[in-house]
This record gives sequence, structure tokens and C-alpha cells, in this order.
Amino acid sequence: MFASKKVRVALFLALLAIISLSIYLFNQSPETKFNEQGGTAYKKYEKAKILKVVDEDLEQNETEKDLYTGTQELEVKILSGEHKGEIHTINNQVNLYVNVVGKVGQKIMVTIDTGSSGDYTIYMFGAYRTPYLILIVLLFFGLLWWVGGKKGLTSIFGIIFTLACIIYLFIPMLYRGYSPIFASVLVVILITIVTLLLINGWTPKSLAAILGTAIGVAIAGVIAYGFGNLAHISGYNIEQGESLRTISLTTGMQLKGLLFAGILLSTLGAIMDIAISIAASVHEVYLANPKLSKKELFLSGLHVGRDTMGTMANTLILAFTGTSLTSLIILYALETPFYQLTNLNQITIEVVQGMSGCIGIVLTVPIVAYISSRIIPMTERNTIVQETTPKKPINIKHK
Repeated sequence: MFASKKVRVALFLALLAIISLSIYLFNQSPETKFNEQGGTAYKKYEKAKILKVVDEDLEQNETEKDLYTGTQELEVKILSGEHKGEIHTINNQVNLYVNVVGKVGQKIMVTIDTGSSGDYTIYMFGAYRTPYLILIVLLFFGLLWWVGGKKGLTSIFGIIFTLACIIYLFIPMLYRGYSPIFASVLVVILITIVTLLLINGWTPKSLAAILGTAIGVAIAGVIAYGFGNLAHISGYNIEQGESLRTISLTTGMQLKGLLFAGILLSTLGAIMDIAISIAASVHEVYLANPKLSKKELFLSGLHVGRDTMGTMANTLILAFTGTSLTSLIILYALETPFYQLTNLNQITIEVVQGMSGCIGIVLTVPIVAYISSRIIPMTERNTIVQETTPKKPINIKHK
């Protein structure tokens, strides 16, 4: 890590090349496709524009004035795909759950269901939301760059790399039958190394944070696995487990470790955050006073960790709670008894996820503080000595 800049850049580029090659290989067309339709039948989703509202029969909801129920007959023009430019009349069913009332000039998504004979049917799929999703992502990236400057820009690259690893490496590995635990550990290590090196460079605090994050996430995974086995939960108990079971029968995907793989990924962000915070604080303290002992540096990192681990654990719990908010409201409305509540699959999974992540965060604090107090003085001392050592004067002899 402390070699010349050219060596560091070469190693980093080699790592990215290996990751890119792995992503390419894992995204080749699998031999078995779950969503494959028989014969020549297929279904596609295309963009369309409403040219005319031919007829409508809508009623306004009595309690929610902005909601309608009924039907619409819309004349639309297909804007993409093999039927681009064609004009068709489609039916739009408006209800409380799919409440998209078509208006002239509005862009929508339609489903084109083509049969084996070549005949096709077009019907309403939903609102066209892609531009708004792109806009909010660009707004976030722009603000991150504006506020964070160069580090904000590298953070954007880190986020893009993280998403690429999850979408194009992690999920394809699971789909092809690789062990969820192995796949999640691999992706966690790659994301941690690349993200921290992009944001903080090849520095001792990056090394300390990488080691601490890896250990903290591993602890969270081990605890989740152990308590998951004790509580008799696995990938078969998770939400949409039946659908995943059907997919696994076709593709060979392993469900047993899927739950714990999700826990590793969900805790990575919080553990990485607290790890780099502690490592950076120990680094700054040491630069301010290089005479501090390793024990004093360890205690300084521990103090910083104590101030942040409570809020980070709270953040993690709130994140898990937010994802299951609708289910919690239903359980509250049904006045579910305590013993029934604490033995439901979903509640058990959420508690194991939340608590294992929080335990990983808490134990990451002393681990990173200890690693930082050992690595940073060892690596920074040589730099400080080189900068403070006076250079020998050059004697120039005159004839």
C-alpha cells in the first residue's frame, strides 16, 4: 500500500479490471431463464403517449378526493419498440391501487403481449416515471459534488461501483446458484476496498477502516447466522419466499443463506461509516500530537466511537423499521398478542437483522480504534521524520 504512486495506481486498475471481467462473465446469458415464455410468445413494456381520451366513466372517491375509480378508453401512440409509431385504442382500468387517470399529452407505459401466432394485445401498465427517477438521482449527485468537491465526486464513483457490484455481480451470482454467504462476503470486501480507496486514497486510515469494516461485517454475519439457526429462520421464511422457491427450482439458486447475505449487505454501509470516522479521528489526533502513546490513541478513537455508535445503531434500526412499516401498522391494528408477535417470521427476521447489525457496529468501534492506534503511528512516523529531518547542505567548491 505504501509503494510508489505508479504501483498503487497499477494495483487499483488491475483490481478494477478483474472486477469488470467478473461482472462480464457473470452477466452472460444463463442456460436457464426463469422468465422464459413458451414458443414464440413474449411480453414487452414500451413507452406511449396519450393522443385522445375517447371515453371515460370515472367516479371520485368520497374520502380521498384525488382518487378515482372507473374505466377510460384512450387513444395512444407507441413511442418505442417494434411497434413504434403505431396508434391504438386501449382500455385503462382505474382503481384505488392503480390510480393513473390518463390525460391528453401524458406519457405512459403500456404492456404489449404478443402470442405465438403473432397477434398482440396492448393494455395500460402505469405512469411513465423514468425521467423523474433520473432527475432525482442527478440532483443527488450534483449536490454531492457541489458540497463535497473532489471527495464528493469520488463518492459518486463509489456509489456507482457499489450499485454495479450488487446488480451485475452479486445478484447474478445468486441467480446462478453460488453460495449467498460467499457471494455477499466477496461483494462486501470489493465494495469496502474500492469505496474507501476512492474516497480516502492509499492512506493508513483507509487500511484501518477496511480491516475494521471487514471484521465488523463478519461479526454481524456470524451472529445473524447463529441466532437465525437458533430461531429457525432461513431464506425460506423471508418475504416472497414462495416466489423465490419457484425461481430456485428452475435456476438452482440457493435460498438457505439468502437472509444472512442480505444482512451483510444491509449492515455494510453503517459499519463502513463508523469505521472511517474512527480511523480518521485517530489519524487527526496523531498528526496533532505524534507523542501520544498507542493506548492514548486507542482511547481517543474509542471516545469518538462511543459518541457515534448509538446514533448509527439507531439509524440501522430505523432503516429496518421503515422497510416493514406497513406490516407493523397491520399488526398494530389487529392487536397481535405479544407471544404471537415475537414468534412471527417477519418480526423474528427484522429483530435478528437489526440486532446483529447493531452488535456489529458496537464491536467495530473498539476494533477500528485498536487497529488505527497500531497502524497509523507505524506508517505516519516515517513520513513525519522525513519531513522534519533537515537536509544536508550541499558544499560547492569554488576553484
